[in-house]
Amino acid sequence: MKNLIIIGNGMVSYKFCEQLADAGGLSEFAVTIFGEEPRAAYDRVHLSEYFSHYDASKLAMAPDSFYADHGINLKLGTMVTKVDPETKTVTTSANEQYTYDELVFATGSSAFVPPIPGTEAKGVFVYRTIEDLEQITTYAKTCKSGAVIGGGLLGLEAAKAVRDLGLSAQVVEFAPRLMPRQLDQGASDILQTQIEQLGVEVLLSKATKQIVAEGDKVVRMDFADETSLQTDMVVISAGIRPRDELAKAAGITVHQRGGIVVNDQMETSLSGVYAIGECANYAECVFGLVAPGYDMAKVLVEKLMGRKKDFTFPDMSTKLKLIGVGVASFGDALLEAPEAQVMVYSDARQGLYQRLNISADGKKLLGGILVGDTEAYGMLLQTTQLGLKLPEDPRSLLWAGSSEGGNSGMSLMDLPDEAVICSCEAVTKGQLVTAVKEGTEDLASLKTCTKGGTGCGGCVPQIKEILDGTLASMGKEVKQVICEHFDYSRQEILDLIKVKKIKSFDELITAHGTGTGCEICKPLVASVLASTWNDMILKNNASLQDTNDRFLANIQKGGTYSVVPRIPAGEITPEKLIVIGEVAKKYSLYTKITGGQRIDLFGARMEDLPSIWSELIDAGFESGHAYAKSLRTVKSCVGKAWCRYGVQDSVAMAIRLEERYKGLRSPHKLKSGVSACIRECAEARGKDFGLIATEKGWNLYICGNGGITPKHAWLLASDLDDDTAIKYIDRFLMFYIRTAEPLTRTSKWFTDLEGGEAYVKDVVINDSLGICAELEAEMQSVVDSFQCEWKSVVEDENMRKQFAPFVNTDASDDTVEFVDVRGQKAPKPW
Repeated sequence: MKNLIIIGNGMVSYKFCEQLADAGGLSEFAVTIFGEEPRAAYDRVHLSEYFSHYDASKLAMAPDSFYADHGINLKLGTMVTKVDPETKTVTTSANEQYTYDELVFATGSSAFVPPIPGTEAKGVFVYRTIEDLEQITTYAKTCKSGAVIGGGLLGLEAAKAVRDLGLSAQVVEFAPRLMPRQLDQGASDILQTQIEQLGVEVLLSKATKQIVAEGDKVVRMDFADETSLQTDMVVISAGIRPRDELAKAAGITVHQRGGIVVNDQMETSLSGVYAIGECANYAECVFGLVAPGYDMAKVLVEKLMGRKKDFTFPDMSTKLKLIGVGVASFGDALLEAPEAQVMVYSDARQGLYQRLNISADGKKLLGGILVGDTEAYGMLLQTTQLGLKLPEDPRSLLWAGSSEGGNSGMSLMDLPDEAVICSCEAVTKGQLVTAVKEGTEDLASLKTCTKGGTGCGGCVPQIKEILDGTLASMGKEVKQVICEHFDYSRQEILDLIKVKKIKSFDELITAHGTGTGCEICKPLVASVLASTWNDMILKNNASLQDTNDRFLANIQKGGTYSVVPRIPAGEITPEKLIVIGEVAKKYSLYTKITGGQRIDLFGARMEDLPSIWSELIDAGFESGHAYAKSLRTVKSCVGKAWCRYGVQDSVAMAIRLEERYKGLRSPHKLKSGVSACIRECAEARGKDFGLIATEKGWNLYICGNGGITPKHAWLLASDLDDDTAIKYIDRFLMFYIRTAEPLTRTSKWFTDLEGGEAYVKDVVINDSLGICAELEAEMQSVVDSFQCEWKSVVEDENMRKQFAPFVNTDASDDTVEFVDVRGQKAPKPW
């Protein structure tokens, strides 16, 4: 048996061992691995998730028993200090020697630290290992602010970590835009806007001249343009540097720009010595993504087993979420060739950017960029890689993945079997389809048996689509499970919560799920819990919510918040108007009358929110739920009391509706309108539900909306009296809440609902399912249990503490800057 030594125990090293075991190689090789870190291989791709649970074991690539079970000698916390090719030995830091027949360098890379004076000061960290994250977490307890050097993938993740630790966060980038290697200027601008709206400041074109410390602690960064940034902590995430020093000392050829030079068999300049992963330089390139490293591992396993498989230049397409913002690039993303057409869709208001690079003849997709909505990534990537013919109008590809967007008519099921769906594990569509046809019928099992989706996870939606499509082609019922952690649809989750009276996410996942949850299931369950029990949103499930729900206010540019009190039907007394004016003046808030007949107050600091709410509550106001997936407003005209055309009291009806449905949590936001005559001044037909007065009562319209793709509502029933109209609305809303997918507007829900108008009428009016009494009772329960969330926070000292900007001091966040705009303040322009 040959001695095989692997230097390094990262993700690629683990994958090499896994593939060697699968190939039967462990019967031919006695494997010894040396890892410098104190723990076995873990998932660096999802390193930032450590901050959501602080449990390193949840990032482990495999159970601790993996190595022992496979007869692999794993030596952790052990550094190899010397490789001697003459004697074929390696020497460790404990001065122990080991002999090898074959040697693999899987040393990975280290964080690149630019030659900036002051990087040795206390309070300067790199963002690379779990130990780094532990040190950052501990040190952050003494800080108010943290700056990140580097605006690339890991730099933005580091900035999110700094923000999540309760500090004000700044990203300092040398280039004139974020992610300059992956995104063009338009995409970067949209990404920057989204990130800054989440409270992270971005400083571009900044060359750091020095990091200044007072005593032994960081206090400031000085830039080459003579500006400075006050900060308590600096995190460096400016790229990687291949760990090639050991190989270089052994006389192995190393590229002048870094990396152990390898050929297409992963061979170095020395016979029997190989390199894989981020330490390897192939074709003058070092690859910082996990997928090429996994391909290298597979090539080397084939080589050692006596078979030939060449490594080819990898596709560098990628899809990920940065601080909650979807970002993807594929193919030749930054193509500027004159022979290509460039199509761009950009909407800064919605945070969307989509760019397609198309061949001059309009037949081939060459590459592109997606920011905001990345659902179309899988299909667009395959279209590029396989050279598929584009539809007649390539514009149909734009917004192809959006719930409100276009539809190219293309499907992953139309792809050939050789299409690679999971680039990390090189899993093809054919392998996935075969696994399903052989009996694998759920996502978790499909991932286990094919390993597809177990790398970066970006391909999981595509794997799910192929799973569903294959099951459907076999004539089997397709079960729409919400994610890999729950083998249930949203409707089934709702039923479980109701029947078993489950009140928290932890209770649900312990009894009916696996793992710890994800960004898909956590907010979905939080929404269902709120819809079902109408509990105070911060009571049990605050950690599941996004920023807006956690702080009961919409976060705005610059990191401040908006305060939107409820003003039913826009009706307000002079006394209440005066209170709003006094509060706005006291806290220096920007004020604006909205299209929903309310007054928005912008620019509130997080720590001031409870005090502002307290003053408004004392004057009789409530939360307007502008931050929630719930009822926003019921718009009204002035009605028959004032208007000579009005035939019903639209103001009274609008107030009644808003008072009834306020706080109702739903799959998406809800808007309503009540018009006193057919002139439709309240725009009721552009709302999720609306009433238009007739001489005999009300016409009830449902499932309309404005926004990017406006939809007219359709008539559900005519000439209804007040109580009947409300009864039908109760039934309709609860039926929608029961059956809609997450983040689906009523218009989209209705479009996708099998049976259309006739079916909805049968359910809501004719009670064809026999559930109307239940729907009405559920709505009444929500109405009866309403509480103003602002008031609950104001009266609870522990909840108020959640609004402190820093965990270790009562000081205010003094990094927010404003400018004067037409006599009011606004965030300082970027």
